[in-house]
Amino acid sequence: MNSLMNGQKLQFNTLIPGMNFTAQNISLAAWAWIGLALLLLPLILKNKAPYGRYVSSKWGITIPNKLGWFLMEIISPAMLLGSFFWSAQPKSGIAIFLVLLWCLHYFNRSIIFPLRTKTNGKVIPLTLVLFAIIFNGINALLNGCHLGNFTTTPNWNTNEIIRIAGGFLIFISGAYINIRSDNILLNLRQPGESSYKIPQGFLFKYISCPNLLGEMIEWIGFAIMAWNIPALSFAVWTIANLAPRTFHLHQWYVANFDNYPRNRKALLPFLW
Repeated sequence: MNSLMNGQKLQFNTLIPGMNFTAQNISLAAWAWIGLALLLLPLILKNKAPYGRYVSSKWGITIPNKLGWFLMEIISPAMLLGSFFWSAQPKSGIAIFLVLLWCLHYFNRSIIFPLRTKTNGKVIPLTLVLFAIIFNGINALLNGCHLGNFTTTPNWNTNEIIRIAGGFLIFISGAYINIRSDNILLNLRQPGESSYKIPQGFLFKYISCPNLLGEMIEWIGFAIMAWNIPALSFAVWTIANLAPRTFHLHQWYVANFDNYPRNRKALLPFLW
């Protein structure tokens, strides 16, 4: 999948006359975003994100968990669509397909998932929600701009067919792992229950957080299909955010359940 060359520019005449963007500038911004993820990784590893079982009053004002989840996730498809359609640049079929996959994922994360969670009475810090809105907004902006203006129709040679088809299979596999694992977690509690239980079955036999692994796999597959730096930056950030979370959750399970399976790993079966 080819991007416009470094010297070529896209002018957004329809909304902001005179504003020019290049594929190179968007890619440079995405590389800087990757650098920030790697720079902050030790901090993310050290500190537990204050939501779910780690919610903390130290973060200030809190709001209902379901509302917070909706607000911080819905910004992603909204920003992606806004930046994707920002200009009158013709949109390629592959770009539209990738936008559709993105929006389907976030329709589940922002609407279906919060409605299904049994978290009545639980809260989330407003500060964390605002940070997540900024994080999701930057990822969506970078990807929407590139997909809407610099992602061209593939040549459909053998290599590109294999890459796009392989990336799609990886994405679908990750989505399946994520959704099936979420279903197991959501069904652990009966209505009115708030206690934590040990999840069983499927990939929970081998790792503590297959739901998070599935999401990481999804965006790796997306990056392979898109084959651009903004998509790579989102995959890197997803791993930087979620891999430490799996480690923290695995530690919590081991510390709080005497009968927790000792052969389970945090993220990678038999390894880690």
